Amino acid sequence: MIFEFERDFAGTMRCIPMVVRFNLDQCGIKLSLKQWSRFGREKRAELAQTLCLTEDQIQAFRDELIALIEAQTGQIVVYLQPEPNLPWDSPTRVPDQLQEFAISSGIHAVEWGAWLRLTRLQRFALYKLTRASHGNDNFAPALKEFGLMS
Repeated sequence: MIFEFERDFAGTMRCIPMVVRFNLDQCGIKLSLKQWSRFGREKRAELAQTLCLTEDQIQAFRDELIALIEAQTGQIVVYLQPEPNLPWDSPTRVPDQLQEFAISSGIHAVEWGAWLRLTRLQRFALYKLTRASHGNDNFAPALKEFGLMS
């Protein structure tokens, strides 16, 4: 479940891939890169093959992650406040933050119909790639990969 735009850094599992970031948001747990690196490559790859879409999947991922954090790092689990009205799941429009970032980057705005054809994980990735606290170099490659830019 690693996106092509992540292959150069997430393929080694040294960075937290978007699918895991999505799952972390879904289950409400904060995971640092330092904690991630303590899990071992096989476990990190296993976590990257999981997608949390149902309540059962989210609970199973949460339980496993809590056990991993406690066993592998000895640290207390940090919980996130759930984000209300997930912008990437909006049933009415492309998030303003994403549109503004695209336009300010000299890229055309994302059309609503194209946005709706994306998976939840793809929409999440694009949204996260527009956040000021995130490296934004992969925004254009992600748009290309998802068929939104030539």
